[in-house]
Amino acid sequence: MEYKISPIGHIKTPFTQKFGIPRQGLGLSIATGRIVFDQSIRPHEACEGLSEFSHLWLLFLFSEHLDHLPKQRIRPPRLGGNTKLGVFASRSSFRPNNIGMTLVKNLGMHGEVLEVEGVDMLNNTPIVDIKPYIVYADSMPTADSSYATAAPESPLEVFIPPQLVSAAKEKNLPINLIIQVLSQDPRPAYKKTKNDPKFYTIQLYNIDIHWRVDGSTVVVCDIN
Repeated sequence: MEYKISPIGHIKTPFTQKFGIPRQGLGLSIATGRIVFDQSIRPHEACEGLSEFSHLWLLFLFSEHLDHLPKQRIRPPRLGGNTKLGVFASRSSFRPNNIGMTLVKNLGMHGEVLEVEGVDMLNNTPIVDIKPYIVYADSMPTADSSYATAAPESPLEVFIPPQLVSAAKEKNLPINLIIQVLSQDPRPAYKKTKNDPKFYTIQLYNIDIHWRVDGSTVVVCDIN
């Protein structure tokens, strides 16, 4: 039996490509997002009372993977990208039903748009549901999280030359967001233990940021 799910809206985020998106939302991301609701939703009615909750669960579709075959086993980045686990023991996007979830901070309604903080989703990702985070039910201090017991430390320092700091500010590109994304080392896991002279590019708000890794430091080479 099949069931139909229709998006209630889409979220606008800084991330215009998958490469570089922080993993696990609020735990690793300071990026903000704006949920623009579908015409079938009346935001001021559907979101009535939402302001009483500081945090929200967003359920969404991994829309870039809808045409990909699901995987039974995957390689979690937290395990170095080599060890395989069952897909249901991970938050991989290669899932049978392509459904993701993330915890965000509620920044409130602005007009008919809901603003949130801590997003880890591509720009224009379809949102299928919003649920309030309820402390007594959703927080379990004694829970065991296996290989993901704590947020990973940011392994890299980030150096942005003064002229590029100025260039970012001219483009209204938040410096702290650049630093956070790059300090988490978005490269493939197998690259992190080798000498890597390659130059990389990530996009934030459709602006290209070119960078390389020199030892334990990310050096931003250009912003355009």
